[in-house]
Amino acid sequence: MPSAAKNAYDQLPYPTVIVVGGGFAGLEVVQGLAHTPYKVLLLDKQNHHCFQPLLYQVATASLGADSIAHPFRRTIGPMPNVAFRMAEVTSVDPARKVVCTNIGEFSYDILVLALGSTTNFFGNRSMEHQAMQLKSINQALDIRSDFLQEFEAAIALNDENDVRRCLNFVIVGAGPTGVELAGALAEIRRNVLRQEYREMDSDLMRIMLIDSNDRVLQNFSERSSANALKYLLELGVDVKLGARVMDGDANGIKLNDGSVVATNTVIWAAGVKGVSVQGLESDRHERANRYLVDRQNALKSHPDVFVIGDCALMEGDGAWERGHPQVATVAIQQGRHLVANLKRRAKGEAVLPFSYHHKGSMAVIGRRRAVVDLGTRSFGGTFAWLLWMFVHVIQLVSFRNRIMVLVNWAWKYLSWKNTIRLIIRPYVRKTSLAPAEVA
Repeated sequence: MPSAAKNAYDQLPYPTVIVVGGGFAGLEVVQGLAHTPYKVLLLDKQNHHCFQPLLYQVATASLGADSIAHPFRRTIGPMPNVAFRMAEVTSVDPARKVVCTNIGEFSYDILVLALGSTTNFFGNRSMEHQAMQLKSINQALDIRSDFLQEFEAAIALNDENDVRRCLNFVIVGAGPTGVELAGALAEIRRNVLRQEYREMDSDLMRIMLIDSNDRVLQNFSERSSANALKYLLELGVDVKLGARVMDGDANGIKLNDGSVVATNTVIWAAGVKGVSVQGLESDRHERANRYLVDRQNALKSHPDVFVIGDCALMEGDGAWERGHPQVATVAIQQGRHLVANLKRRAKGEAVLPFSYHHKGSMAVIGRRRAVVDLGTRSFGGTFAWLLWMFVHVIQLVSFRNRIMVLVNWAWKYLSWKNTIRLIIRPYVRKTSLAPAEVA
């Protein structure tokens, strides 16, 4: 039976579309091309889709990893014209129309690159080596293990300076990820630490949020930024604006004003850059590490290669002259637009240019604390918090994920506890770079 299904897919008389990356953009293309006259192959080094906006809740023990992940094969199972291979793409050969991977080569008629983004350290080598990141489930679980291990280590120490270093948590970058992570850790200090680590003074725990801009949530409205700052201060987060991390090691960080912060934990959430692949260097914008595409998301030198989402740099779209923001809404809209254009192409119709419709921005800082920008309106508080929850639950891939997230949120709201505080895989801290490696 499996052999027959495989042969049925292989014998489809359709053009082959290879989609590299199963994030928001790639999954949108795969689902949109189901049951169409295209033979679709999804390639991803993971076997699951990860809902990245809720990664910080896995990192702070509010949700389990399986609440925000969904297997690709469960999604594509009912789609007769779609297949999946768990593979890491190493290069693309546009002359031969071949994608090279660690499990072999795959030929394509149309290639869709939805490679996503990675952490941007802006050339800070010491932080690239030392700081923790939050772009994958593995990294979220590392952060969860790390702060729980620091709690256990601190409770066994006698020297207050050593305890403070264990309980100093530094987050670099006051965008949505940094702000949401800081708020979640502050609530852990306020509730979990005081109730369950009674042998330790919870006031010694410090959450520092550092950003080089003059306000948090720089890309939000000024009103939302002000509300977010107010909520963070109410939760006791130490917000340090106009500051940059210059250097760091296993014992702490050094800021641009010369001050030193003793800490074991630095989480870098200061920016992202696109992911690229070998073979298409002529179309890559080196500084942004994103591919230059036309208004149909195609590479100018290779019209059968489309790039969407975080790794695409499209110019000339109204207000987005420097490229679209690297957020999920852009990826989803570009994926849907590409699907519509490919369907038009299959019918011999003219394709249409992409235009981004900004639907708003939102971030949550804690229980009943959130900020939302919708058009010209900005608001915060309980209603914004409820709206944030509704939007994020609706966007989850499966019904099971939605139910699991709602149940976990309901229990956390009623019990005031982060229940998934498990050190399953202890985090092993990196050693500092040697001076020659930093240079």
